[in-house]
Amino acid sequence: MTAVPVSMTDVRELVDGALRAAVGRLDPRTYRVAAYHLGWTDEEGHPRDAPAGKALRPALALLSARAALAPPESGLPGAVAVELVHAFSLLHDDIMDRDRTRRHRPAAWTVFGEPSAILAGDALLALALEVLLEAPGQGSSRAARAVAVTTRRLIAGQSLDMDFETRRQIGVDECVAMSSDKTAALIACSCSIGAVLDGAPDPLAAALEAFGADLGIAFQLVDDLLGLWGDPAATGKPALSDVRSRKMSLPVVAALNADGPEAKRLAELYAQPERTEDELAAIPPLVEAAGGRAWAELEAERRIQRAAEHLVTARLPDAVRAEFLHIADFITRRDH
Repeated sequence: MTAVPVSMTDVRELVDGALRAAVGRLDPRTYRVAAYHLGWTDEEGHPRDAPAGKALRPALALLSARAALAPPESGLPGAVAVELVHAFSLLHDDIMDRDRTRRHRPAAWTVFGEPSAILAGDALLALALEVLLEAPGQGSSRAARAVAVTTRRLIAGQSLDMDFETRRQIGVDECVAMSSDKTAALIACSCSIGAVLDGAPDPLAAALEAFGADLGIAFQLVDDLLGLWGDPAATGKPALSDVRSRKMSLPVVAALNADGPEAKRLAELYAQPERTEDELAAIPPLVEAAGGRAWAELEAERRIQRAAEHLVTARLPDAVRAEFLHIADFITRRDH
């Protein structure tokens, strides 16, 4: 497996204190939900010693500050903000998707109730904007606007994803557009926000954002592949959870839009109100036979290549460009 990039191994120590300080502003009840969701505490509020997450978005935010020839610490408000927005989105998504597990333990809404989880998500989003608007320098308001626009796109993507649950026909382009909003938008914002905070010129910020947009689609494609063929012990998702919930992931939609008996049978199984365990287990092989797996793997590679081309346009320092590419390689060749 690809080695963890240095920027992702070092980022937690730099970001964790600032993130905890921001979340510490919350009222005690809301803090308890947020701290549990972030993995800091157990259900009773006691400190928890658990492995830290990958910190992908904060790492990209700090690296984008270096892309603007600024010290990574100048991107810290952006790193905290994108992590808070990510946490907000997961709190709300778990409720809407009825996902009962998050990172190998009960989701926050199953522990504290839906209202408390919703309020905690709202509070984390407000904190993200607060942290950015307090940041020194001329880029703070521009960064806050970028996060606000990104959040609007996240909501649009989630809304379209929910709409897919009630539709029989979904185009591949529609599904890519949904993923562009729901997943890629925040990764794109993370890739540029450190530079934006430093007042980087628009062409540099735009190139970094474009890199993140393609990287985000590749990330989602790999996540969808893992949802169908990944090891549940590694992914933290129960076996066949995406299939059981009839998730219209990118490989599934690609397979459904193919011709042939496998695509037809797949459509029948997705439409059935009740499916046996054997029928559920038959879905990933049908997706593969209909070409959904091959399409997703090739599209992920294509997106990574496009992302790399955006970095050439950005004319970054060699070390920074290499680290962006290392992160891209790491998160799209994962089995975790």
